[in-house]
Amino acid sequence: MLEKILSLDTELFIYLNNLGSETYDGLWLFITKQFNWIPLFLVLLYVIFKKIGVKQTLYLLLFVAILLTITDQTTNLFKNGFQRLRPCNNTDINTFIRVVKKSKSFSFFSGHAANTMAVATFIFFNFKNKIKYFSFLFLWPLIFAYSRIYLGLHYPIDILTGYLFGFIFGFLMFKIYKAAQLKYFPQKDN
Repeated sequence: MLEKILSLDTELFIYLNNLGSETYDGLWLFITKQFNWIPLFLVLLYVIFKKIGVKQTLYLLLFVAILLTITDQTTNLFKNGFQRLRPCNNTDINTFIRVVKKSKSFSFFSGHAANTMAVATFIFFNFKNKIKYFSFLFLWPLIFAYSRIYLGLHYPIDILTGYLFGFIFGFLMFKIYKAAQLKYFPQKDN
């Protein structure tokens, strides 16, 4: 059963990866770099600051930092535990896929997918009733994580597992954050 799932995962990866074109490689290399998302982060930070003020924004950022640390380190534990080769390093397929970027670390599961989904989930649940159309925030992890397939760095199961993990941990951190807010900021209407 597991072999069949991994085989389908590889087939889907090959299909999605080969949809790419050299024309767009530069775009996807740009998208995959966290640094290039800083304008989005600054806009989000500004919107959040306008909604909740300086003190609450700093408090929220503390929880985001904790969340990123947890998801990132847990992802590394899984990668080193499972030691699944990245598609770009898999000699069974790397001669007929598009390898646009290489990495020596392992593949399962995607830290890009986990981290972005965790933060998007955490922020979404905090502001879904305060900011209209805030669900568009989930385009960020979708585009960001797809870049990993496009570039030859992750299989779809790596991405989906990262999404699931990120969503669960983002939601759990939201619950912890809300409980902490009630304890330390009881006068605020959250």
